[in-house]
Amino acid sequence: MERKARCSCGQLRITVKGDPQVVVVCHCTRCQIRTGSVFGVSSYFGDDTVVSIEGNSKTLERTNDAGRKSKRDFCPDCGTTVFWKTYSFPESTGIAVGCFADPTFPAPKASVWNSSKHDWVNLPEDMPCSDTQEFG
Repeated sequence: MERKARCSCGQLRITVKGDPQVVVVCHCTRCQIRTGSVFGVSSYFGDDTVVSIEGNSKTLERTNDAGRKSKRDFCPDCGTTVFWKTYSFPESTGIAVGCFADPTFPAPKASVWNSSKHDWVNLPEDMPCSDTQEFG
């Protein structure tokens, strides 16, 4: 099965095969700023499952709340962050779950950076949570 994610204007696209290695809800302040929401939902696919990347992207390197660097690729036309590389998941490509626009996409398995989670955000009681980005 192939999955396709794209930016808002459709210019930047990434295609992967199979299911993600993991899907995570992140409440770090960088994800809040990146998404313009109170959290980000990230999926991670092994680099060997990336089928294609099409379109032009611009890359922004940032440091997360743990001091680790990541490189985020976004559309220079509409500004949507579509995919990234991060120290937390070496040999994997992170893709914003919303860019798949697929309501059947696998649900998150963990929540990280709960130390900066908005108080009114409720998560499933059985979801593993961490106040940092470490989970297991």
